Amino acid sequence: MKSSVLGKINAPADLRKLSRAELPALAKELREFVLQTVSQTGGHLGSNLGTVELTVALHYVFDTPHDRIVWDVGHQTYPHKILTGRRDRMHTLRQLGGVAGFPRRDESEYDTFGTAHSSTSISAALGMALAAKLKNEDRHAVAVIGDGAMTAGMAFEALNNAGVSHAGVNADLLVVLNDNDMSISPPVGALNKYLARLMSGNFYEAAREGAKAVLKNAPPLFELARRFEEHAKGMVVPGTIFEEFGFNYVGPIDGHDLESLIPTLENLRAKRGPQFLHVVTKKGYGYQLAEADPVKYHAASGKFDPAQGFPKSVPSKPTFTQVFGQWLCDMAAADERLVGITPAMREGSGMVDFHRRFPQRYHDVGIAEQHAVTFAAGMACEGLKPVVAIYSTFLQRGYDQLIHDVALQNLPVVFALDRAGIVGADGPTHAGLYDIAYVRCIPNCAMLTPSDENECRQALTTAFRHDGPTAVRYPRGAGVGAAVDPALSAWPWGKGVLRREAHARTDARGGRRLAILAFGTLLHPALAAAENLGATVADMRFVKPLDAELVLELARTHDGLVTVEEGSTMGGAGSAVLECLASAGAQVPVLVLGVPDLFTEHGDPAKLLALCGLDAAGIEKSIVTRFGTRPALAAVNG
Repeated sequence: MKSSVLGKINAPADLRKLSRAELPALAKELREFVLQTVSQTGGHLGSNLGTVELTVALHYVFDTPHDRIVWDVGHQTYPHKILTGRRDRMHTLRQLGGVAGFPRRDESEYDTFGTAHSSTSISAALGMALAAKLKNEDRHAVAVIGDGAMTAGMAFEALNNAGVSHAGVNADLLVVLNDNDMSISPPVGALNKYLARLMSGNFYEAAREGAKAVLKNAPPLFELARRFEEHAKGMVVPGTIFEEFGFNYVGPIDGHDLESLIPTLENLRAKRGPQFLHVVTKKGYGYQLAEADPVKYHAASGKFDPAQGFPKSVPSKPTFTQVFGQWLCDMAAADERLVGITPAMREGSGMVDFHRRFPQRYHDVGIAEQHAVTFAAGMACEGLKPVVAIYSTFLQRGYDQLIHDVALQNLPVVFALDRAGIVGADGPTHAGLYDIAYVRCIPNCAMLTPSDENECRQALTTAFRHDGPTAVRYPRGAGVGAAVDPALSAWPWGKGVLRREAHARTDARGGRRLAILAFGTLLHPALAAAENLGATVADMRFVKPLDAELVLELARTHDGLVTVEEGSTMGGAGSAVLECLASAGAQVPVLVLGVPDLFTEHGDPAKLLALCGLDAAGIEKSIVTRFGTRPALAAVNG
């Protein structure tokens, strides 16, 4: 893209050389660059279009990277990445080896803190601000947090900590609330803009502090004046709650108006102590289609024509998320005890139809995973059957509650773990690779691993009918396209099934007879590998309770076992099999295949699976390398 202003910007230092009169043109070009980039790579769109002016203003006013900016979640940082030296690499966005979709410290010095889960920015920025004080460094720390992320308890824990002095030291911290849903304030007008600039200026602060000094000699008058100030500000701004935390609240102001943003930020930069700026932005700003439907245009799954918008997709087969959504409605119709809970992921978790059909039994608790889990526990105590629809990576945030509030009391809560396994372009922060390991070690908790769409429905039914905490994990996207039986049928509890059986003990060359124990959707590449190897394949279905009878029978009748899972090998399903064998004193070679002890990168899921050796070719190669032989098909089938 040719540009007259953006092309000059290779770092924020270049941005700060521009005149204010040039900034609106820069913002316009930056917004168009974001749109064109995402239309070619996919990725988050609406949030990035909404933070263009705010990004420009922050880098213009603050001396980055000396001053620290921490972006909450980080899905809105494409403008930030473009302005901080990564413009020429944005065509690699979210691709293997390319620019990450979220801030990463190892990618740029301007990415001061790695984010992707919400509500961490204030805590991190406060830590940076106080570290600067301890090191006698004069620097500012800025946390940019959205109104959705402010629903999480962690954000308020940080606010509570930031508003008090630490050994007599107040942190030079600025919290910018990016209110992009107008959920806190009404539309911004000229009066609010004027008041924001007035309250961020030195005259207002001097007058207020001077009045305090005089009125403190007359306590009743001082208290009256304090209440009058709070109520006067409260009539036009919702800042009282943040003032109570010890912040100087300013706003709300128009987050797309550079003429308002820049002087306000300059005034706040000159202040000491905790400051709070409330800006109102619009998701998808500047792109009419995204403004009209911010939910749809939250993120693009692939390429699209900006002039036409997102193409209408007609999937050839349902996704696992859709299978869950249909099951949830069907089971709710069959059992009135079912309630559905989501931590702000209605669309992502496939609960739109459930919300429409059963509004009284649908609960979106906001970005508050800890609360979601304990909230479900409370409902279970009263005889309801909660189903918590939550991404695998996000249940990590409610882990203490899973142990203490659900498992310890053995409550019948179903956790539908979407996005289990490698998720692809969102990268390591969103990968669901640890749920098997962190769930199976908890007493009373069960873990089910369906291998296809039909098994997913059956696993969910099995979990729902179990009287205890149960997790069902399934991946993002579609599976093999298995036909889904509309019946609400369940599995025998804790039992796996054989999908392929090799009858010959050895081949003519003395090759070994092997059994592959597959957990989840990797059953299908395991079956493909088994065809070439002449191996037995078991669809284990349950990680916990593990089908020990089947494991030991396969160990008795085979010369080697192979476990396959799309999750961490450290403490995962393979570990469960090893523990089972050790407990029974069974001695048989075991090869554990899964994701190694490292964080997976962002990129195409199929490529990442192949890199981990979890496609059919990789599974076959690992088995041949480990056991040193390839049994002949004729012998195996004879």
